[in-house]
Amino acid sequence: MTSETYTNPVLNADWSDPDVVRVGDDFYLTASSFGRAPGLPLLHSRDLVHWTLIGHALERLEPAAEFRSPRHDCGVWAPSLRHHDDRFWIFWGDPDQGIFQVNAPQIRGPWSRPHLVKEGKGLIDPCPLWDDETGEAYLVHAWAKSRAGVKNRLTGHRMHPEGTAVLDEGKVIVDGDRIPGWFTLEGPKLYRHDGWFWILAPAGGVETGWQGAFRARDFFGPYEERIVLEQKDTEVNGPHQGGWVRTRSGEDWFLHFQQRGAYGRVVHLQPMRWGASGSVAGWPVIGDEGAPVLEHRRPDLPAGPPAAPATDDDFPGGRFGRQWSWTANPHDGLATQHSADGLRLTCVRTADAHDLRRLPSVLTQRLPGLPSAVEVELELHSEEPGARAGLAVLGDAFGWIGLQRGTDGAVHLVHRFAEAVAERERDAAHPRLAPRGRARLRIEIGTGARCRFAYDTGDGLRYSGPVFAATPWRWVGALLGLFALAPPGTGHAGAAAFGEFRINPLRPL
Repeated sequence: MTSETYTNPVLNADWSDPDVVRVGDDFYLTASSFGRAPGLPLLHSRDLVHWTLIGHALERLEPAAEFRSPRHDCGVWAPSLRHHDDRFWIFWGDPDQGIFQVNAPQIRGPWSRPHLVKEGKGLIDPCPLWDDETGEAYLVHAWAKSRAGVKNRLTGHRMHPEGTAVLDEGKVIVDGDRIPGWFTLEGPKLYRHDGWFWILAPAGGVETGWQGAFRARDFFGPYEERIVLEQKDTEVNGPHQGGWVRTRSGEDWFLHFQQRGAYGRVVHLQPMRWGASGSVAGWPVIGDEGAPVLEHRRPDLPAGPPAAPATDDDFPGGRFGRQWSWTANPHDGLATQHSADGLRLTCVRTADAHDLRRLPSVLTQRLPGLPSAVEVELELHSEEPGARAGLAVLGDAFGWIGLQRGTDGAVHLVHRFAEAVAERERDAAHPRLAPRGRARLRIEIGTGARCRFAYDTGDGLRYSGPVFAATPWRWVGALLGLFALAPPGTGHAGAAAFGEFRINPLRPL
């Protein structure tokens, strides 16, 4: 990479199902957040290469009671971000409830509460369009077979101009079953360009699929189709599902994801142009003649300083940064305690302490996409036998290292894990005394998301247990997590203090 080029991925972590919009000289991006809260992350860039996390559009999922406990693969699926009538709009599908939207006068809010636009099971990946040429408003969405019994089709509606409801029963405007070789058509993004209605939509599945383009003179069709981005002979598997954006100077770019197992769905930036002649005339040409690029000339935009969504945190004033989210809606049991230095998490009483996957009280952020060392300082301030706190790698399987108060009154360094099929954790190494009640915890994440756990209780860094391979959930990449727990009972169970959370580059294991 040189000062004139960039290298993919531009967002090397799980920013799943990205969509993008330009307003003036600013670019904004949102992504799926599934069952975590806050949700609908909001990222900002001036050059399409360097992005920062500036907030969230969804404080908590609704109905709130449905997300009081973790539902890791549910919630916010594949949002669309638009700017219309001097407002920002985000539409998303909850596969169990229907299509929601929120809107705000400014990207930083205040955002409205979620509004249910269309109720129903299996309604996913919605995208609105306000057509300036006709004054009409439209909505397109896909289907989740797990809830609706059908997939591989796109349904279109006329929509109320205020984005509050659909105005008809809907019509299947693209049926993937009628296109030879196409399957799992989903993730549509709807646009108007050059007198055509355009739908950019992926098919073929997240790991092996491709990006399609559809066009029609009338919103309800008929549509013709073309594959406009696919893996070809590159190492970028399943390059698809994302958004098209045009710079002020007229350059076209496409942001999409690549599925990378435990790392989740990382985001690539592809050049895009509109074909001028031959078989591609009038069609979008993405990447290097339809193949994803690894390195490319930067967009013709003022280069910004190197930037990426924050990961490190000193927890100033006892508060955590925007990069963190809970595994469910926050409630009284998830309280943090403000302090001058560091983050104090209340030891939440629970009967499920043996399985971190069940708990809403895990504070998480995305697994880094490059080999990294994760470190955090921990002190356990609880006299409750069985109280524990630690640093975790959380997915369909999980592992953690931390401190636990024993029945003997001493604090022990413990390291535990659970396989994907296991219902409870077990020891990954023999417990050891932590006489000062504090430890520096470390997880080294190597190639293939292989994790090596380590600790320092005052006499130097020591490795613990075998290497643990991080795993994703079905749709969500693995997460890093902080937690503090206590056995069931009454009264305050104390707290754990976390400080100086750091993620630094690491040579591959």
